[in-house]
Amino acid sequence: MKNEIHSYIDSIGAELKNMADNIFDNPEEGLKEYKACDLLCNYLKEKEFKVEKGIGNLDTAFRAVYEFGTGGPSIGLLCEYDALANIGHACGHHMQGPSIVGAALALKEVLKDHPFKVVVYGTPAEETIGGKLKMVKEGCFKDIDVAMMMHGGPETTTDVKSLALSKFKVIFNGKSAHAALKPENGKSALDALILSFQGIEFMREHVIDDVRMHYTILSAGGTAANVVPAQAIGSFYVRSYNRDYLNDVVRRFKNVMNGAALMTDTSCEIITEKEIDNKIPVLSLNDIVMENAKLVNAPTIRPPRQKTGSTDFGSVMYKVPGTCIRVAFVEEGTSSHSEEYLKAGKSDKAHNAILLAAKILADSSYDLISNKELFDEVKEEFIKAKEAAKR
Repeated sequence: MKNEIHSYIDSIGAELKNMADNIFDNPEEGLKEYKACDLLCNYLKEKEFKVEKGIGNLDTAFRAVYEFGTGGPSIGLLCEYDALANIGHACGHHMQGPSIVGAALALKEVLKDHPFKVVVYGTPAEETIGGKLKMVKEGCFKDIDVAMMMHGGPETTTDVKSLALSKFKVIFNGKSAHAALKPENGKSALDALILSFQGIEFMREHVIDDVRMHYTILSAGGTAANVVPAQAIGSFYVRSYNRDYLNDVVRRFKNVMNGAALMTDTSCEIITEKEIDNKIPVLSLNDIVMENAKLVNAPTIRPPRQKTGSTDFGSVMYKVPGTCIRVAFVEEGTSSHSEEYLKAGKSDKAHNAILLAAKILADSSYDLISNKELFDEVKEEFIKAKEAAKR
């Protein structure tokens, strides 16, 4: 069966490569990916998928569904297609849609002996607002049992964990005054912001090791040193590999902000700008995709990455078992968002990675569809891992 899957993907390989090159040559930033969205949706419609655009109240998000029989596993295949501002597709997102489409079509055309559903989700704006976050809030992804993605990279591997993240903008408001003549009439918002930074530094000793806290000044309230600043604004990130633990850190973070305002007799407004959940690791699913990576002789295979940053895919993997297979198309050690990624975007290695990832994900989907014990093992591990994360 897997040989048939591979042969089918090879048979449409030229179409998938051309699709990737088209997206690469027409880079679109987050929430503006109209050409990429139309290209992928039109192709899936031609292949008799039921396509719905504009899901999750996002114009460039879509869902495409094919179902064979009833009662089988529902496999979610997710793709991104947004480019970076000024540099284009230097993160390889142009590779994802064609690869995911290839995997979905292979399942549709080849699998005829087991009931299943395959759902392709187009997820915009990963690089900016994190489109999957809004899609989760709007009820997307409830129709899938498993979520899988691909991403080009310097190694062929998967991830074990990702950091949950809460991002805040904090606005301190005080009262302006002349710092020499009437300082007693002033309430320094900048003092409050500086105290908030110091409070975070004192917090660091009393949180677990994986907590990350970052901050910067967005506005210091002016450039005149002899004027008490009436307003100061800061940007803050708080992260941990455990969302439940992070929620408590956020509670303490807000106490620090309010405490800084209290000490300076200013007011404080805390605005939540983004919240991303951590990936729930499902090692059995990682094992499945890595075994299939070996089967297709993917290049530069390495052990799963134990730690990564934050991704909006984490909020999907917090709801359903999931994994992302990263397939090598640049040299080891190459950073994403780089000129090297951009130069390799239409290379033979990039084209090869697109087809390899399609085969890996189609093979992995077949394993889950055809082996109920394996499918149940993945779901059970996810449930146990999520419960363990709450302790």
